[in-house]
Amino acid sequence: MSQNSGQDKVFEISDFSESKFLTPCQRQVLLKNLQANLQPEYRRRIEIMLLADVGKSQTQICKILGCSQEMARYWITVAQVGLADKWQERPIGRPKIVNDQYIQRLKELFSHSPRKYGYAFSCWTSQWLSKHLATEFGIEISDRPLGRQALHRRLRNHS
Repeated sequence: MSQNSGQDKVFEISDFSESKFLTPCQRQVLLKNLQANLQPEYRRRIEIMLLADVGKSQTQICKILGCSQEMARYWITVAQVGLADKWQERPIGRPKIVNDQYIQRLKELFSHSPRKYGYAFSCWTSQWLSKHLATEFGIEISDRPLGRQALHRRLRNHS
């Protein structure tokens, strides 16, 4: 979508005076943010909510913006439940990846009793490793990959 087409949509959207679910304040904030130099995905989120607010259907929004039904449905629902201000809280792209520092810390934790770190239990579970590492690194991964990592380390150490 080109910058001009986005600005044309802003004009179309701002022409409507009746709002279906956004408050006047939410609408004004979204319109203001839409004029900023945003990443295309963030721009599309705002456009979906604004177009839905003026009565465009999910199908119409998908045709206008060239977005998926799932994306349109999600952001329409966000607007309907009054959370339009959350448009930038859901990060775009892949989640943070585990780096070498994370792996080193995992190995260190795994080689010591959880009691050393203030826990009441004596053996790590993948769930507790995941929780502990999430607090340290801010990277949340499911406990399944950690369980596989631990099993791999055990097998490698016993060979």
